[in-house]
Formats: sequence, C-alpha cells, structure tokens
Amino acid sequence: MPFPQQRVPSNSPMSASLPKVAVIDYGMGNLMSVFRAWERVGAKARLVTAPNQIEPGDILVFPGQGCIVDAMQLLRRTGFDSAIRDWIAQDKPFFGICLGLQALFKYSEEGGGTECLGIFDGEVKKLNPPKGFKVPHMGWDNVAFKRSGNQKLLDGISDSDQFYFVHSYCVKTDDKDIALGISEYGNESFASAVRKGNLIATQFHPEKSQKKGLRLYSNFLSEQLSLRKSKI
Repeated sequence: MPFPQQRVPSNSPMSASLPKVAVIDYGMGNLMSVFRAWERVGAKARLVTAPNQIEPGDILVFPGQGCIVDAMQLLRRTGFDSAIRDWIAQDKPFFGICLGLQALFKYSEEGGGTECLGIFDGEVKKLNPPKGFKVPHMGWDNVAFKRSGNQKLLDGISDSDQFYFVHSYCVKTDDKDIALGISEYGNESFASAVRKGNLIATQFHPEKSQKKGLRLYSNFLSEQLSLRKSKI
C-alpha cells in the first residue's frame, strides 16, 4: 500500500517512524517543491547542504534544473559528486529528478560539453524534434514504463498517465538493463526514467505531475520500507 498523501507535523510522535528523505541542496534546483512533495507522501524530509549531513538510513534525493555545466561545478565544489557516486555504488536508495537524471551519465553536450558523474554509459544530447515541435519540451507527456520487476513501483500508474516535462536535453543510452521508461517528443525517443537496484531517476518532474507523480514517490517509499522490513 502506498503512503497516505498527507503531511505529518515534525513535532508529532509519528514523525520519528517516517522514512527519512535527504534532499540535496547544492546551490540550484527546484528544492522546495520537491521537499514538499516528499513530505506530502509521508516522508520526513530535510535539506542537506554538505555530504556529512547525509545519514546512513536516508533516501537520497537529487533534484535539478538549469545548466548541467553549472550543476557539475557546484557538485564538485561541495563534494556531492563523490558522495553521490559512493552512495549509488553501495546501492543505497536514491531518486534523481530532471538534471538529477542527466548528471548520472558520462557526458553532456550542453554548454559546449561537460563530463558528468559517469555512473551509467550514455550521453545527454539536445532534443532534435521535427519541425513544429518547440524546444524546450515543456508540458505533459506519456512514459512507456518497463513493468517487469517494477510492479510495486508502478502500482496505480499506467502508460496512459502523463507526467510533466521541462527540458531541452535528453538521455541517449544503449543500456537496456537500466531502462525504466521511454518517452517520445515528435519522432525522437529518449530515456525518461532509469532504474538500477535502489536507484530511480526521471527526466520528468514527479513533484509537478500531480496525483500520478506523487504516487510514484509514494510507491518508492513503500518499496523501500518493504525492503527494510525484509532485512529485519
């Protein structure tokens, strides 16, 4: 069952048992909308401004918007680049959003080109849709999800549901093992969601995608809680 979509006051006795979500504050990104969305689905969310503020039991959330060149510079300056790599290498729960998806790959051609975190093979390229399709891709669109092995994560979500996108660049990868969702803009397809173990990352913004976006967050929390209970 997904978590109830309601906030629990931080001073409530219930708050101590809530899943803890650490939202990375590295100097850019749509932090407060992401923060509030996780609170709404039942998490005890907080912002972390340095890697040493991340706790072992956290779910680490990497939001992002803007230019990948600036984002990578800030991640390196704050030390979050190494912290994210180490966290993912240990298969700890992680959720990347928009730029938080793109930064996981090797290279982006945005801003003249920049090396990214290099966790996955693939590149981030500028959208090149046919005439009549504007860039950035902005608005609601479908995601064709890979359902095998992802039933809990995708409970209550169908391929007819739409999610909110705002982006000019997209992920191109041949790694079928990490494919979770594929979307199309014009006749151009791109990876709109990836998964590896306890890592999920999306090109779309769940926090801006109303009920279905919150459902995805809620399902992820439920999945993580089930995994933790199975280890007890």
